[in-house]
Amino acid sequence: MSILYVLLAILLFGVLIFVHELGHFLTARLFKVKVNEFSIGMGPKIISKTSKKTGTAYSWRALPIGGFVSMEGEDRSSDDEGAFCKKPVWQRMIITAAGSLTNILVGFLVMFILMSNSVLFSNTVASFTDTAVSNEWIQEGDKIVKIGNLNTHTGNDVVYAITRYGTSATNVTVLRDGEKMTFEVVFGTTENGGYLYGERDFYLWTENAIDNGGFFTLLKHSFFQSKLMITMVLDSLSDLIVGKYSIKELSGPVGVTEVISDAASQHDGTVWLYFVLIAMNLGVVNLMPIPALDGGRLVFMLIELIIRKPVPEKVENAIHTVGMVLLLAFMLIITVKDVINLFV
Repeated sequence: MSILYVLLAILLFGVLIFVHELGHFLTARLFKVKVNEFSIGMGPKIISKTSKKTGTAYSWRALPIGGFVSMEGEDRSSDDEGAFCKKPVWQRMIITAAGSLTNILVGFLVMFILMSNSVLFSNTVASFTDTAVSNEWIQEGDKIVKIGNLNTHTGNDVVYAITRYGTSATNVTVLRDGEKMTFEVVFGTTENGGYLYGERDFYLWTENAIDNGGFFTLLKHSFFQSKLMITMVLDSLSDLIVGKYSIKELSGPVGVTEVISDAASQHDGTVWLYFVLIAMNLGVVNLMPIPALDGGRLVFMLIELIIRKPVPEKVENAIHTVGMVLLLAFMLIITVKDVINLFV
């Protein structure tokens, strides 16, 4: 790995961390919550400057592994009128979710730029390969609207759905002459890394954004491609839980940095697809109901909203502390594995 590409990977991580914390910060300021510190990085401070107007310390810390927005009354009681704990629960929920939602929004904006410079494939069948087997059920001109459990709106949806569900006979719904038809279709398969995947055996029509809807065609493809990436993240987590993939398939910051630096060295724009995928991943995972993550905090706020009183502070803090310890231990294991893989 070239040091320049490693630095680029770290920079991209830094951008996503900054964007995440900026989402928390801006919504906190919107609801007049007192922010004690806005920090990029963890550990000892390298640079820190405190605003005379707001009292917020803006810091750059030594370890480029995260960042935080420290709000008054966030983890303990406070009598300050601008304390986080003094704000209505709906405002606290927006502030808590804003970081992850901002990651997802930035991922979508980058995806829109990528789509504007890409060939856009529709979900309509153009022709079949010479070795096709699915043409026993699917015809040229069919618009594929669902494969397995996934609704397909674009060509990328179709490709992913076949890859995931096409390893065995699966239901495929097409729109043919204005009528919906569903068939149990068999596709070809291919093996990669010891895992079996479905293989598409037909070509898809392209959609020219300039001649076919312009901005709205780009918007459609950007939206559904972003949605597909979120689906991929959720599917991967589901596969990990049910044991389809092992912990060996996971990567932490070290492994992801290697992947990003390798992609950047190709000079073909792939690195930006990884950037979008990581942005979506950060957004989705942070919103999961896991203690110490934003999603875990949202669960306690939702409980407060339902029972009309907060969960005891000691109980919530204890649960988040245990969650943080487990997450750090998990990340340490993954990081050690990634470092070993660098030299094996």
